[in-house]
Amino acid sequence: MNINATLLAQTVVFLILAWFTMKFIWPPLIKAIDERAKKIADGLAAAEKGQADLELASKRVDKALAEARAEGAQRISEAEKRAQAVGEEIKQNAQAEAARIIAAAKAEAEQQAIKVRESLRGEVAALAVKGAEQILRREIDAKAHAELLNQLKAEL
Repeated sequence: MNINATLLAQTVVFLILAWFTMKFIWPPLIKAIDERAKKIADGLAAAEKGQADLELASKRVDKALAEARAEGAQRISEAEKRAQAVGEEIKQNAQAEAARIIAAAKAEAEQQAIKVRESLRGEVAALAVKGAEQILRREIDAKAHAELLNQLKAEL
């Protein structure tokens, strides 16, 4: 066998194999590789977009939390102010009610004192008249008069 013929035959077979590979095998492989590269690039882009969205959402959450804390603190402050105002109002109402009750009790006590004085005056006047009657009925005697006065003192 001739080495040149063998070499020529091998070159022809290699060229046919290369042409067949380039024509029928290479395009689907390149297409698959390109699709895979595109999927990887899309996945990386989506991951980067997701990371950016996550950071943005995190910033929004932090801002919302800060606003919620501020609003909560403000509401607590307002509630404390309202509670103090209501407490003061209740205290003032209680003081006014106590003053009214005290005034009513003083007025009632004064009225009762006036009634007692009037009743005592009536009793003293009745006793004085009774004592004068008894003195006038008896004879005029200092000893008897002193005795009657002592009895009146005991009755008073």
